[in-house]
Amino acid sequence: MSVEVGKILEGKVVNIVPFGAFVSLPEGQTGLVHISEVAAAYVQNVSDYLKENQTVRVKVINVDEKGKISLSIKKAQPEEKRERAPKREAPKQPRGPIRPADIDWQSSRNQGSDMSFEDKMSKFKSDSEERMSSLRRSSDSKLSGGYKR
Repeated sequence: MSVEVGKILEGKVVNIVPFGAFVSLPEGQTGLVHISEVAAAYVQNVSDYLKENQTVRVKVINVDEKGKISLSIKKAQPEEKRERAPKREAPKQPRGPIRPADIDWQSSRNQGSDMSFEDKMSKFKSDSEERMSSLRRSSDSKLSGGYKR
């Protein structure tokens, strides 16, 4: 059985390293499963997922001109069995000098429901210009040392 890109093979984990695991394949060849190809979830430590001498199913994803074989465990699994990594939400960043107490929440919810696209765009541009000028004033005062002479 030759090693070809796209084939799914069984192999034995022979060595675990910080960046992945080396897997012994049939015909005495060895390939590398990179840490990013161990599981669909984020893998911090390969040894949390694999142990030496463990038999694994791998898919050949690349064979370079030097004969190095790149393998994937997560791509060897059937689509319905693949674990999906939970999506992480980015932490919300506070926005400039606007405080929640300064916002009229009721008017912003109903705002724009009967406006045309052009009206919405011109309102967006004017609001943006106001915010930018406020930011410029704020940064100018910080650059000048924050005190008046």
